[in-house]
Amino acid sequence: SENLKRLLFMEIITAVRGFKDVLPPETEKWRYIEETARDIFQTFGFREIRVPLLEKTALFQRGIGESTDIVEKEMYTFVDRGDESLTLRPEATASVIRAYLEHALYNTETVTKLFTSGPMFRRERPQKGRYRQFHQIDAEILGPDDPHTDAELILMLMHFLKKLELPHLNLEINSLGCDQCRPPFRAAIHSFLRGQEEKLCSDCRRRLVTNPLRVFDCKVESCAAILSGAPLLQDFLCPPCREHFVKVQSSLDLFDLCYRLNPKMVRGLDYYTRTTFEVTQESHGAQNAVVGGGRYDHLVRDLGGPDISGIGFAIGFERLAAMTPKPKTDASDGPLLFIAILGDSAFDEAFRLCNRLRMKGVRVEMDHGGRSLKSQMKRADKLQSVYTLILGEREIAEKKALLRNMRASTQTEIHLDQIEETIIELER
Repeated sequence: SENLKRLLFMEIITAVRGFKDVLPPETEKWRYIEETARDIFQTFGFREIRVPLLEKTALFQRGIGESTDIVEKEMYTFVDRGDESLTLRPEATASVIRAYLEHALYNTETVTKLFTSGPMFRRERPQKGRYRQFHQIDAEILGPDDPHTDAELILMLMHFLKKLELPHLNLEINSLGCDQCRPPFRAAIHSFLRGQEEKLCSDCRRRLVTNPLRVFDCKVESCAAILSGAPLLQDFLCPPCREHFVKVQSSLDLFDLCYRLNPKMVRGLDYYTRTTFEVTQESHGAQNAVVGGGRYDHLVRDLGGPDISGIGFAIGFERLAAMTPKPKTDASDGPLLFIAILGDSAFDEAFRLCNRLRMKGVRVEMDHGGRSLKSQMKRADKLQSVYTLILGEREIAEKKALLRNMRASTQTEIHLDQIEETIIELER
């Protein structure tokens, strides 16, 4: 019929451009990264927070800065049926601080350490390792304006990345100063570029007006050549900012942590002050940044809260997963037991046993398709099952079954009445 033809030749709906499915076995690596992060972050005193995907647009306009590329060009913003402007979150820090203020967490403790993970959304050009829906691991410390806090956060970050066995990591740090340092620096930049504005790209010409520090973030080679001899903010740091940055370095030196001072490193968000940092990996091409972060001493105040300092970082999950070696496999990667069934009369007994063991916390798989023993054994091997229980009509009649150790290639005969206890004991 025409309806059948239409169904047969119907075009398959694919994912939206820039949005990616995460499939097994990649999901197993993601879970390993998430569990490692959770374990290490909690050891350092962080607690998990979960914030909505959708926020009021004003949160990001005020928090990130209206002159940033994110707000001007990349946000997924729409007006809902209540005529309210809403935005899919492009980053997590503003959302975490909104929750911190809305629930007055600053009244319960002087130092608040929070972490979160999940999807973010930016409509930029998709490319290798960069998507329009991407995922981040985000950590924030709110409260102390202390260089030791900066060092502690960086130490935790590097410990986490090394735990994942990422090779060839480079830590770069810089200070972006404060409201006292930046006015004379802005004047120096304007003076240096006077008469060369037309040689800059359109983004740099705009940044020169809105936030001159951001011109150092430009990836256009002609702009980089012009700026190669430009004044650097480190030469304009006020005494308190200079002292803060020296203490950050001396705190890191206590742990023999290797790092490089990068006076041209800036961040893409307007709220950063003083300490900023990036971790890159040498072998990952142009898009080699693993993580970036820094201090933001006025963001809480700018979002309507008390004058509380903060520092944090965000790790791009997709890029981190691409750089992370495959976790070492062990028995936990596959089920403990696969039940191979011979004959219809054995199915009910296998089905009952399989799900009873699952409800007791044992990972068990079985085949529902009535395939040959050879096919079932191949599937058990593919699943990396530690043991296979061969259960057929003869085994049911004799109240015995064969338990095969897939790794040692040995097998033993066990009584049906003792199967659950035997398997549970193997799990221990």
